[in-house]
Amino acid sequence: MTPHYTTGFRRRVNALRKRMTLYPDAHLDTAWIIQPENRRYLSGFKAADTQITESSGSLLITQDRAVLVTDSRYTTQAQTEAPEFEVLTIARSLAKELPDILGTFGTRHLGFEGGHLTWETYHRLREAFDAAPRDVELHPLNNMVEDMREIKDQTEREALTDAAHLISRIIETVAADLRPGMTEKEVAYHIESLARTGGAESLSFPTIVASGPNSALPHAVPTDRKLKEGEPIILDAGVRLNGYCSDMTRTLFLGTPRENFRHIYKIVRKAQSAAIHAITPSILSTQVDQMARQIIDEAGYGEYFGHGLGHGVGLATHEAPKLGPRGPVLLKEGMVATVEPGIYIPEMGGVRLEEMVAVTPTGAEVLTPNQNLYDF
Repeated sequence: MTPHYTTGFRRRVNALRKRMTLYPDAHLDTAWIIQPENRRYLSGFKAADTQITESSGSLLITQDRAVLVTDSRYTTQAQTEAPEFEVLTIARSLAKELPDILGTFGTRHLGFEGGHLTWETYHRLREAFDAAPRDVELHPLNNMVEDMREIKDQTEREALTDAAHLISRIIETVAADLRPGMTEKEVAYHIESLARTGGAESLSFPTIVASGPNSALPHAVPTDRKLKEGEPIILDAGVRLNGYCSDMTRTLFLGTPRENFRHIYKIVRKAQSAAIHAITPSILSTQVDQMARQIIDEAGYGEYFGHGLGHGVGLATHEAPKLGPRGPVLLKEGMVATVEPGIYIPEMGGVRLEEMVAVTPTGAEVLTPNQNLYDF
């Protein structure tokens, strides 16, 4: 039976309204939400946008109204999934209808999601607003909703834990089924099949299966290369369950791994363990990254760890906070992020280990169970 998560949409909308009144240099009277994860976070509306030029709907939020604007394809779904919102069905493109809608609101200062609005749509709207009888100033929201999403409430934590446990079980099953001669594509398909039969809505992202020299590519695409004994096999996968994502990586070996890979694996695992144990409320994200990076540097492999230590996970696979060497963020209770150090040596191979962790009052709680880890 699929669990139901009560997520407090009214509370989130009211929190956004408060943030709107604190916007620097302008009093935002209306927020226009078009980013799919933000839209779902605030309303519960689950419809996806199939491509950047198509939208299943958007939210218009004022201090006294919460409206979900959509077209006839989604009206019933919107009414069912977003009962806290008025549902407004439009017949033309939103770019043509928005000025008139905002006119009924009395909007003068519209906050929009600059990171998700195309240049073409922006200019069409700007032209429409300029031609309208009431002037509307446009202001970027500057990740206003994304900042709210950093801290997960209890129901979000439950959803993330369920998604993490599902991908953990899948990776455990796949690891037991690996055989020499299987191709990377076959392994990726096995992961996807188990995700679907396990109840996932979808994968969080395209699955990475990388063996041998391909494992030196952090975002390798599965190929027809066959698995061989002694080589590293990186499995990086996640599922979306009840809207929330998981993200997990294991480096596995068939038979006895070569000594150089055993050595690298031990370094990566030591770096990951140090970082996880360092996580606590009030530590800076850059400090956690440095914990892992220093261990890899001192072992002589610093040049082979080029990406950040981790990233937030929630309704999107990659969201705030980022754990990296730049852009320090104070970690807080309720944040959920990955910890994924790696060493990647071109033409030889690589090792990456990744856990999802939740920041608790006493430290980090690992959400992805620690199976398929080696004690070399």
